[in-house]
Amino acid sequence: MAKLINTTGINTVNYLADYSKGKFRMISKTRAGWVTCSDCRSFENDRLLKYPEAIISSYKKGALLSVEFCPDGMDFYITVFARQANKIKIIDETILAALSVGVINQLFYKTNLYSQNQYEVVKAKNWDSKGYIMNEPKQKQSGLDLFLKQTETKSV
Repeated sequence: MAKLINTTGINTVNYLADYSKGKFRMISKTRAGWVTCSDCRSFENDRLLKYPEAIISSYKKGALLSVEFCPDGMDFYITVFARQANKIKIIDETILAALSVGVINQLFYKTNLYSQNQYEVVKAKNWDSKGYIMNEPKQKQSGLDLFLKQTETKSV
C-alpha cells in the first residue's frame, strides 16, 4: 500500500490490511431517524474487501454512522469506520488510502475528511485523484516518443 498522508488528524486503525476474508456490518440512520444494523451478504463482503472505497460510498450522504468488520473465523467485530455528527472519529487506513476526492466531495464535504489543505499536500487535481495518498503526475507521451520507444526495443 502507498504511504498514507493524513494532515487532517483523523484517527486511523489498520485492521483490513491484515485480513483477506471476513464479514461487514453497517450501522446507518434511516430517513425517519432510526438507527439500523445491516449485515452484508457474502458476495458483498468479497467486493468490499477488494474495493475498500465502496465500504463507505455505498450509502447516501449522512446515512452511514459506523462500519464493523468481523475477520473470518472470529466471533467479534472491529470498528473500521465511525462517524459522529460531522466528525469522522475513526477510519481504517485501507479505506482512507482508497478514497477518491470525488467520494469525499460528494458524501463527506461537511466532515473533517474534506480539506483543501489535504488535497494540496497530496497534489490532487481532479475528482478521480486520491485524497490521502500522493498522486503522481501522469505524463502524456507523444506519438513520436512512442515510436522511438518501439524502435529501441526492436533494435535491441
